[in-house]
Amino acid sequence: MKKVITAADAEAMIRSGNVNIPTGAIVTPSAKDVFSSAGRSFGKSAGAPAAAPAKVDPILPDYEYHWTPGKDPKTPEEIHAFFHSPAITKLKERMVEIGQRMWAREYTDGNGGNLTIRVGDNLVLCTPTLVSKGFMTVEQMGLVDLEGNQLAGKFKRTSECMTHLAIMKRQPKAKACCHAHPPHGTAFAVAGVQPPTCMIPEAEVFLGQIGMAEYRTPGTPANAEVVGNAAVDHMAVLMVNHGVITWGKDIEDAYWKMENVESYCKTVWVASQLNGGNLLTITGGQAKELIALRKVLGMEDKRANWKECELCDNADFRPGTICSIGGPAPLTDTTNNPEAEALVKAITDQIMAGLK
Repeated sequence: MKKVITAADAEAMIRSGNVNIPTGAIVTPSAKDVFSSAGRSFGKSAGAPAAAPAKVDPILPDYEYHWTPGKDPKTPEEIHAFFHSPAITKLKERMVEIGQRMWAREYTDGNGGNLTIRVGDNLVLCTPTLVSKGFMTVEQMGLVDLEGNQLAGKFKRTSECMTHLAIMKRQPKAKACCHAHPPHGTAFAVAGVQPPTCMIPEAEVFLGQIGMAEYRTPGTPANAEVVGNAAVDHMAVLMVNHGVITWGKDIEDAYWKMENVESYCKTVWVASQLNGGNLLTITGGQAKELIALRKVLGMEDKRANWKECELCDNADFRPGTICSIGGPAPLTDTTNNPEAEALVKAITDQIMAGLK
């Protein structure tokens, strides 16, 4: 009959210093808890204290793809092997998964939106044309060069990848791009309204100033030109009458910025309906602190040398904003204007008399 070690047995073994458990013995759950509480393992080597885990420095998640400069595959055989390699397949799986997230959040409709990841000096993964971003597969991803020539993948690449490539050519830090049509961000683009600055710290840090690019026909060289130029100094760009495009060091980073843009535009829109449309801002000095933080995180900002009074200047934004200079933003005096009230009353009386 097998020996059963109970909690009382475990406590006695620990007190005696002999915690060798006989082979085949049954250790009850309560006995296991006693051994664990005493910092002991159980089994064939139960006599030794459990080894303390080695100290490991905390890490940050990093999805950036690193390639060796000058080592792009050249021959058809090399390109095929590279395109189907485990590392590239993993990136294609991530593109499929992010496409599903975009579709689930209603950032895309029909076959709208597209994704790209730079994987070499002259190599870029891209999503296919005429396929819903919510239902893509790994097999539908393609590989193009920086001129848009398709090198691998049986599904035709999206025509709008040319805009992504224009960004990557002009901004070396743009390793991935995300294009979509999120409702609130696109609404700002259709209205031709550049989102104001200095309102939410997270937006200042992770987005910086959101850029604007004039309308050009999607997929054309002209569109690639205006968007590519705007994206040099802006990690997020509203394309007038079209949508939003963002870039980052990896595809997760680029997609997060798309979420940031949509959330920010939605918040600004909702806030603009309150308090008579007067939106508060942080101070220019506080904005400088956030821009400095962007630099620490490896993100350049064209506003780094701007004066404090320029950082939170939203004069062109309507409804207007209340910009703070040295302290908390004051609330607007909402006292009614007597002359305006008298004019409204006179007009109302005339209308009512006419109706009678």
